[in-house]
Amino acid sequence: MPSTIAAHWKLALLLGPAIFLSFIYFYEGGGWNQNSRFDLLRAIVERHTLQIDAYHENTQDKAHFQGHYYSDKAPGLVFLAVPFAEVARVALRAVGVDPESPRGEYALSYIVTACAVALPTALAGVCLFFLALRFGSDLTGAAFATIVLSVGTPMLAYASLFWAHALVGAYLLFAFAAAVKLADGRADFWWALAVGLAAGWATVTEYPAAPASVLIAFLALSQVWSRGNAARWRVVAGVGIGATACAIVLFSYLHAAFGGFRLSYSYYDPNSFSFMQQQGYMGLTYPHPDRLLKLLFGCSRGLFFASPALLAAIPGLWWFGKRFRGPALAAGALVLYYFLFNASFYWWKAGLAFGPRYAGAVIPMLGLGLAVAWTHASLAWRRVLIALACCSVFVTLMVVSTSSQLAMQGSCPIVHSSWPAFWAGQMAANRESMLLSSEAAGGHGAFNVGQLIGLHGLTSLIPLMAMWGVVVGFWLRLRRKN
Repeated sequence: MPSTIAAHWKLALLLGPAIFLSFIYFYEGGGWNQNSRFDLLRAIVERHTLQIDAYHENTQDKAHFQGHYYSDKAPGLVFLAVPFAEVARVALRAVGVDPESPRGEYALSYIVTACAVALPTALAGVCLFFLALRFGSDLTGAAFATIVLSVGTPMLAYASLFWAHALVGAYLLFAFAAAVKLADGRADFWWALAVGLAAGWATVTEYPAAPASVLIAFLALSQVWSRGNAARWRVVAGVGIGATACAIVLFSYLHAAFGGFRLSYSYYDPNSFSFMQQQGYMGLTYPHPDRLLKLLFGCSRGLFFASPALLAAIPGLWWFGKRFRGPALAAGALVLYYFLFNASFYWWKAGLAFGPRYAGAVIPMLGLGLAVAWTHASLAWRRVLIALACCSVFVTLMVVSTSSQLAMQGSCPIVHSSWPAFWAGQMAANRESMLLSSEAAGGHGAFNVGQLIGLHGLTSLIPLMAMWGVVVGFWLRLRRKN
């Protein structure tokens, strides 16, 4: 048993850094979404205000209230990034770089994306690995699912951008794991507190995470229900305290910025995103079956078109439910909720994006189903899964290495844009900056690490391929020893 646990940790310690380095290998440049959040970060650390008046011209994702501009996004990602930004600003000054110069802001945007998005998402990959082992997956199956989730799905894109979807997916997975730990019957209050804090911060980071957080809270309570009232109240107290702390942060921000408790999306300029006021509740109506099919299988935003290996997650979740009914029902409900939410939104393609961005936070749950599917698959089906995984990794790498902010208008941007750009060696094609145009002066777009060391075109991916090769080599060596 000790040798088995040691093998688990060795592989986890191999996968975690490799996933993190894969995420930070790419810097995706600017766009409305990331610019809106980075504007708020700059406003806080440079001007000590929540108003983004000084930077708002680089984004249309902004709220307007009483003559001032604010980010329209929930603040959780920015608040998480503030400590990293403050440390980075000190470090930049120490090496002679003005943190408020274009070069300094460029470096700062990369650092906070790495620390506040890529790092938690990499930790979520490690969390998925251990969850899969807990639910009966073997070492190979757990590692397979973790690798596919991290570099064979749109999570690779989301984790390399200053967006919130990967971070929310990470926090929901952390909350799910904490809820599952409650079944062990130890430290009920503390695991429940972890559920409340993780799920609560997911909601502070993205408002649509609130129903998902409630689902995980119910899972937490169900895990101890049979143990009587004392255990139930410990869980209620822990989840409640954690969630309340997060709610105080969110509502304090809304009150400080807007003088009330309405969501920041309520303060759009009437001429911007008019559908938010005209279509249902903030653009939400009801699930459209045609949109749902396109989000799953469509060439433009379909998850299974971009990541065919995830198809196995559907039977995987069904097999999962045969042994672990409560967690499987919760995981399935989370997947269903997010895709129905995305299919209910007027702007369902989510602007410039790769895959079903508004449902992106639930992709880690599908990773859990993929691990279970591998465990139950025959040798022949495992070969099929490996082939599908290779396709998924290739498509993801092709998109992220060129530009993961795919046009909304294209019928099949992966085929019509990413494919030719990749083979033409047009790496890091996004020239949009996270800075104002006057600051960027035509520069500070996307890049990858290979380009920073002087490589060009497809050769700029050689360091990443080499790192992946080393990881595979160590993995095979570890398997032989065990």
